[in-house]
Amino acid sequence: MSEQQDVHWLCRPETIKKLWVIGIVILVITVALEFTIHPHPYFEVDGWFGFNAWFGFGACAAMVLFAKLLGIFLKRKDTYYDD
Repeated sequence: MSEQQDVHWLCRPETIKKLWVIGIVILVITVALEFTIHPHPYFEVDGWFGFNAWFGFGACAAMVLFAKLLGIFLKRKDTYYDD
């Protein structure tokens, strides 16, 4: 077997590049669809173009930062389970 077949298909560089392109295309399509859909905002800010995309990105970034901050307080030493 060649070395290329030993690597899982999700770890191959060409597959990773294809997945990035597919993901970006899907994101662009979903934001571009806002041109065809009339929003019914409850507040003024959620009627802005691309609000859902920015809100999702901000919420994801906030969760990552919160998890990193929480990890500072909850982590244990490497020898925690040693005798």
